[in-house]
Amino acid sequence: MAILNGSHKTVPSRLFHIDTPNLEDFKQICCRTTDTSTYPLAASVDQNIPIYDARTLDLQDTDLTTNLQDEWYHILSTGPGILVLKGMYDPAQYAETLHTTNNAFTSIVTRERASATTKGDHFAASGKNDRIWNSFSKHALEDPTSFIDYYSNPWLRLVSETWLGPAYRVTAQVNVVKPGGAAQDSHRDYHLGFQDRDRCAAFPRSIQLASQHLTLQGAVAHSDMPLQSGPTRFLPFSQTYEPGYLAWRREDFRAFFQEKYVALPLEFGDGLFFNPAVFHAAGANEMDPHPDGGFHRKANLLQISSGLGKTMESIDVVPLVEKCWGTLLQRFQGAGGKLDGGLENFVLALADGYPFPTNLDRRPPAPNGMAPESEQEIIIRGLKEGWGTERAVEELRKMKADSCA
Repeated sequence: MAILNGSHKTVPSRLFHIDTPNLEDFKQICCRTTDTSTYPLAASVDQNIPIYDARTLDLQDTDLTTNLQDEWYHILSTGPGILVLKGMYDPAQYAETLHTTNNAFTSIVTRERASATTKGDHFAASGKNDRIWNSFSKHALEDPTSFIDYYSNPWLRLVSETWLGPAYRVTAQVNVVKPGGAAQDSHRDYHLGFQDRDRCAAFPRSIQLASQHLTLQGAVAHSDMPLQSGPTRFLPFSQTYEPGYLAWRREDFRAFFQEKYVALPLEFGDGLFFNPAVFHAAGANEMDPHPDGGFHRKANLLQISSGLGKTMESIDVVPLVEKCWGTLLQRFQGAGGKLDGGLENFVLALADGYPFPTNLDRRPPAPNGMAPESEQEIIIRGLKEGWGTERAVEELRKMKADSCA
């Protein structure tokens, strides 16, 4: 029988290690140049980013739309990772929809500011800019007519199905960045982009690569976005760097991003879509402030998810915890207040270890993190703090209630 130890291992590690990322490899990937002939339907390529003009493309031409989707898929998967859709909401056609939608967003922001509710954010300091979590649902409740018109846009469906197929789900968050609003650090996004480094490293290579195929990131410009206002910065081709979810926090990778990023100005109604694994960061709004508040950069950020990332059956953890908590707490205390292997295994099997989807108004990102507590984290905290059954059930019920739209 073969002895499997470090010197006799015959298969590669299923994991990327913390020290796997290599900046020189990353540089080689990100120094590529987009070949304009690869995307003949693009109106132009600017700073490696293909730009398509929705105003000149015929959605009724099925051969054209098939070819468009093939080009977009290539861009998002192995190409530069970002595309611009000029005139996605062409003001000549969507003027009323854009106007009433912006009015709805303004009303929501005004009302939420008046409520004095502290809003967490993944990167910006709370309250620095204006953020509408779940602008999708709030838009519908504020102005159903413009909501219907807005999300009836055929380009949204075409690009969503390009990357995710027919079973997708739209979520959205409005971000308004005011003069003086600082730039973000470069990062990757949802799913693994919201995990801390050690947690991320525990996911095998297959999930590191699959994560980017489960989400499409997008933004619709709800104002013009001149370069000085800080439109999103990108590092084209960076999504093809396989251990990138472990690399984006490293200072040497962030320094390279700062040296090589590109950004494009956008016009009111333009759409922009990108692979969530592209290294990116919102820019600083360096427009001159004025007594009236100055220029506000406004975007409706679209995060569109595959419908396939779900369990086959629905599990309600609350009655299960209610039934098991007495025994679970007894065993935890009997183990000296330690979460031994068996107890930890049970908690991982019982509860959800991922805190999304949620309601980020009620459950904002933790102060030192990018996500609220998961069911597993609440249960473990309850064991360590010695909660009774009633408290454990109450905390989980509150989490579930607060996670609802």
